[in-house]
Amino acid sequence: MLATYIHNWDPVIFDVAGPIKLRWYGLGYLLAFVIGYFLLRWQARKKLWVLPEDKVADFVAYAAFFGVFLGGRIGYILFYLIPAEGMAPLIADPLLVFKVWKGGMASHGGILGLLIFTYIYARKNKVSWPGLGDGLCVVAPLGLGLVRIANFINGELYGRVAHGVSWAMKFPASMNEDLKGDPDRWNAVFQECRKIDPSIDGKTYDYIVAQSRDNPELLNALGNHLLPRHPSQLYESFLEGLVLFTILFFLRVRFPKMAHGVLTGLFFLLYAVFRIIVEGYRQPDVGQAFILGLTKGQFYSTFMIVIGLAFIGFALWNKGRLSAVK
Repeated sequence: MLATYIHNWDPVIFDVAGPIKLRWYGLGYLLAFVIGYFLLRWQARKKLWVLPEDKVADFVAYAAFFGVFLGGRIGYILFYLIPAEGMAPLIADPLLVFKVWKGGMASHGGILGLLIFTYIYARKNKVSWPGLGDGLCVVAPLGLGLVRIANFINGELYGRVAHGVSWAMKFPASMNEDLKGDPDRWNAVFQECRKIDPSIDGKTYDYIVAQSRDNPELLNALGNHLLPRHPSQLYESFLEGLVLFTILFFLRVRFPKMAHGVLTGLFFLLYAVFRIIVEGYRQPDVGQAFILGLTKGQFYSTFMIVIGLAFIGFALWNKGRLSAVK
């Protein structure tokens, strides 16, 4: 039944004032930081983390900006924008680094940013770096899951074509892939839509999609030209979010004296495995070059496996010397 569902969520929740809009993507990050703050406070209160409770608020604020935001944004520019378009966009607009609404952020970049930030923070505050990361890695999957749900609501990062899958969905943003750049078919789509809504004459495809959210007939007309695809954003939210959080939270509570670094290592290892699996269902970015037969997401995840194994190896090597409870 869901194979006939055509995605028509609006990325904007409501307009705040003028060009300022509250978007699901931003709300996902906001909820992630709020939930993370309370869960880190809980860990600190239960003596399951190396930081005291009164330092949690500052840590979350710094981690959000220096780790998640800067790391995720710079990661997007280095891993995706520059390989696809070169340095020209950045040279033309250096502030592009901060314009998160243009392209978004890369999860691998955000994770790498947090890795660097926690190292500097741990050195400055004289606490165990792996121990600091353990507490953060327990709550991080919830943020990843929420952002993936926001990706689904935005209709972006959709999956590959799914034949014979009952829960497959149609995403208007996939029209380029579905029509394979055929100008005659594109013209047929516009002509069909123009008969339903004359106001779209001369307008962009994005305008047609926006109009279709309040016009079922127009939405169905678009759907006739779309292919059903895997809702890979929801797969990622489930695996990288709910499943990963459940595993790490259980281990945190069940084994409070686990050596520092084990949970951090498991986070890197399991996230990478889940990401590699889901990438098999996710549509590669337009023009994306494969690396050794792997998508960029899969290729970058292989490095996370190495990092994860290194943290676990460090924890086992230092077993008995470092633990979550002093």
